[in-house]
Amino acid sequence: MRSRKIPLVVAAAASASMLLASCGGGGEDDGATTGTLDFYTNKAAWEPDFDELNAASESRADITLNTTGYSDAEQYDAFVRQSFRTDKSPGLFTWQTGPSLAELVEEDLIAETTDIWTKAVDSGWVSTDLRETYTYDGKQYCVPMNIAYWVMYYNKNIFAEQGIEEPTTWAELNSIAERLTGAGITPYYQTSTLFTFQWFQQMVAGTDPELYEGLSTGEVKYTDPRIVDIMETWLDQEEAGWFSDAGSTTDPAVGLKQGDYAMINFGSFFNGSLDGAGMVSGEDYDMFVIPATNPDLEQTPVAVESGPLCVAENSSQKTLGLTYSEWWMSPEAQTAWSEARGDVAFNPKATVADPMLEELGTTVASDDYQLYDRYYEATPTPILTVALEQFGAFIANPGDPMPFLETIQAEADDYWAEQE
Repeated sequence: MRSRKIPLVVAAAASASMLLASCGGGGEDDGATTGTLDFYTNKAAWEPDFDELNAASESRADITLNTTGYSDAEQYDAFVRQSFRTDKSPGLFTWQTGPSLAELVEEDLIAETTDIWTKAVDSGWVSTDLRETYTYDGKQYCVPMNIAYWVMYYNKNIFAEQGIEEPTTWAELNSIAERLTGAGITPYYQTSTLFTFQWFQQMVAGTDPELYEGLSTGEVKYTDPRIVDIMETWLDQEEAGWFSDAGSTTDPAVGLKQGDYAMINFGSFFNGSLDGAGMVSGEDYDMFVIPATNPDLEQTPVAVESGPLCVAENSSQKTLGLTYSEWWMSPEAQTAWSEARGDVAFNPKATVADPMLEELGTTVASDDYQLYDRYYEATPTPILTVALEQFGAFIANPGDPMPFLETIQAEADDYWAEQE
């Protein structure tokens, strides 16, 4: 396994140390299965959702979360890592999948959750594909805090006016883009900042999931002829006018509402933004799973974004954290979470308030779909940083893809050389 290096902020680490000193308790597991569980998260804005969830966890699991939220990513990283050093690790905390989680696993800092995953998979509560995201050397660590599937949202009014149905093949999707362009309507949203990777991940994984995985492990180069061909296709689409103004400052949800473009590739959490923009789910907007680029694939790849809930191996609340983690995987917990967050549930047996999201969760859980890690989590951080910049530059000024790919590959060469 490979890991990333995360810089520590001295002031934040000192602050974290003082906070930990006030938490009390030692590293020896007290064995409690009920009570108050100290929970730390880098999603401070979600604290009200976790507080709302306590009503369900108190009545069903007899566990109450004592939530401390951080809004600064570096400060949070420093806090968590400092907690391991003081032998007073949190009983439950959020992290991220990919290389940074692998690093904690390699250092034996995370409690194993293999038994929890086995029960969940056997009960039909979670897909085997999602389990792979949390698997290291054949064992599982942490559980999913949330999940988002990256799909295509579309303006229903535009589709209806143009007589367009949801596509079931990549060829049909391309025909829709051509039809919209011919009618003077921009097919797709794009941006040159941060979320610059969606279309790349979609076309690479949709062409060959193994090719996509090879980029994340260094076995495939960004200058591979197959990757170049995909980028050339993307360039053709850019030149055909299929994408919106990359520098627009209009909120993406507002842009979809007012018809600046007909479709947007985004995570399933985007429902909340669209609702906030005044669009009604199922009436003003809808979504579909993007068909595979390669029609010969037996399963349609779907990008999944998942943030983990983890338990520290040396926490005095290890048993309590694992007990909560097991409950978290259940239909009742995911039903409560979906109601609190208004998001899709990873458990297909949970009840989701939004029918559209409930249908999506059930759909992607079938054998017709293959989940793969979103590019943002699948790619080692140093390579990701450069790739996002280069994809953004390509989007802002489309041209020969080779210089962009060569720049990414140069960083990839340096990174993988350090791992040997």
